[in-house]
Amino acid sequence: MKVGVIGAGTMGSGIAQAFAQCDKVDTVYLCDIKQEFADGGKAKVQKAMDKLVAKQKKTQEEADAIMAKFKTGLNDICVDADLIVEAALEVMDIKKECFKNLMENIVKNPDCVFASNTSSLSITEIGAGLPKPIVGMHFFNPAPVMKLIEVIAGANTPKELVDKVNEISRDLGKTPVQVNEAPGFVVNRILIPLINEGITVYAEGVSDIEGIDTAMKLGCNHPMGPLELGDYVGLDIVLAIMDVIYKETGDPKYRACPLLRKMVRAKQLGVKTGIGFYNYADGGKVPVDKA
Repeated sequence: MKVGVIGAGTMGSGIAQAFAQCDKVDTVYLCDIKQEFADGGKAKVQKAMDKLVAKQKKTQEEADAIMAKFKTGLNDICVDADLIVEAALEVMDIKKECFKNLMENIVKNPDCVFASNTSSLSITEIGAGLPKPIVGMHFFNPAPVMKLIEVIAGANTPKELVDKVNEISRDLGKTPVQVNEAPGFVVNRILIPLINEGITVYAEGVSDIEGIDTAMKLGCNHPMGPLELGDYVGLDIVLAIMDVIYKETGDPKYRACPLLRKMVRAKQLGVKTGIGFYNYADGGKVPVDKA
């Protein structure tokens, strides 16, 4: 199977790695809007492979075989793809235009499956007006490790397409959960408002950053507290999903905390910018209210 992954950022490169590690995949096209971005995504996978070899979880030969499956470039290298997984920016117009161009001008395989890794946007709206149906195939970060894939059917997604993506997900060693389209689907509909509420509790001065995270870890047996988790997800992603759920439902309980919006405007997005609720300078992790 030849797989095209559109978007070579953290999620895209992770998804590409997950496919490259699958025996049923012989080629992974890792694409972005610039060659250097696509090459950067491949470099992330190479770094991950080097760590696995160093930890003796893979042999050098296995890692080399996985990396040999990669071809990087712009979207036009996906001519003969059997599956496209779009992992571009979480912006409706970008996703719609991406699929339109792929379907009408690039992919020549009539049996190609088109899937979106969107974390919250409507599959029905993404697919509206396109010549072929799409399906949601939502991975979780880090994609090579996390076992869940949400498989989302839009209003016009055929059952056989959902069944096919369920099968592909199992081939990857993942557990697919079929989801009917709804804002935020299952995981993010529950998880992102929890992070937002943690931010609200902090903004109201109920406790400090470390206190809130420790309370949720020890009181609810969560592996990460909500503020730390928000930093790892990316506070810009948290805000974008909150805004989608609020817009779609109109329910005020999904209104983003003003502090969250302020931090995103300040580019304090968490791990990827080096500072969010924690400061990650020099490989550390210090609560900003104790720095």
